[in-house]
Amino acid sequence: MNKNNSILFLVLILLVSGCTSDNKGAGLQFSEKGRQVPVFSGDSAYSYVEAQLNFGPRVPNTEGHKNTRQYLEKKLREYAGSNAVFSQEFTQEVYGESLKMANIIAAFNTTTSDRIMLCAHWDTRPRADEDTERQDEFIPGADDGGSGVAVLLELARILSDNPPPVGVDIVLFDGEDVGKQGDLDHYFLGSRHWSKNPPVPGYKPRFGILLDMVGAEGASFPKEYYSTRFAPNLVNEIWEIADQKGHGDLFLDEEGSPIQDDHYVINQNTEIPVIDIINHTGGKNNIVFAPHWHTHGDDLSIISTETLQAVGDVLLELIYNRI
Repeated sequence: MNKNNSILFLVLILLVSGCTSDNKGAGLQFSEKGRQVPVFSGDSAYSYVEAQLNFGPRVPNTEGHKNTRQYLEKKLREYAGSNAVFSQEFTQEVYGESLKMANIIAAFNTTTSDRIMLCAHWDTRPRADEDTERQDEFIPGADDGGSGVAVLLELARILSDNPPPVGVDIVLFDGEDVGKQGDLDHYFLGSRHWSKNPPVPGYKPRFGILLDMVGAEGASFPKEYYSTRFAPNLVNEIWEIADQKGHGDLFLDEEGSPIQDDHYVINQNTEIPVIDIINHTGGKNNIVFAPHWHTHGDDLSIISTETLQAVGDVLLELIYNRI
């Protein structure tokens, strides 16, 4: 994006951000509005996972990362318009290497001050530390990274053709999965940078929804513990929608584990209530991720169009008929 377009993007969002209701919590009240809801395509979302994997692992400072960034920016410009897409570049020293990264942001319906945020991370893990072999090699990241981005790209396509009743900002964070096991200071680099260096000062959407590992066959989405503290009404609304749409086998009506993820960082650094839809089991005291997590098994073979479809169905109902 050239400098003039970047400035125009910021001006557009500055004009409409930071103007939400003074009634604290008003943005977290929901009701059915009787509006028509567009149709999500799990097959289309699947194709976006495949497209990302075709570039190879999206590890910062690699060709796969560079080419994927170009692809994501191109698709979002196609759907949101050239002046509504912005890449927030940043560099950070990690384990002796200077990593060049970028958060990618796209805005839909920039004419309204009433906004929500949807986010995922687009990078992939530079090591397979949960695998039994080739632990120092990059992983494919079909689910961990790829699936959340794919759902958001399909939503972007739909938002382009069906103007939403609320402003929707899609944020793709970089550098989420760089850190070594136990080193949380080097995870969530993109969301840390974004929340501490907001590209739009005063940006305050009603809420945010983070998608992380939302595409695997047999996925399980209990109510992540921190999410139920940050925005309980939003969590309950999403899980109620899922049940009504027949997706209660995925969106489990039970308390999940406390997971430090991009949503946790944003909640710590801003006043934006963000929740996490993330595949896990084990309850509050025993986090268990899927067998493919941080392994070479996180490839296209474990991605399910049905899981992608369920997540997309729920989000579209929320955006178009409950806000």
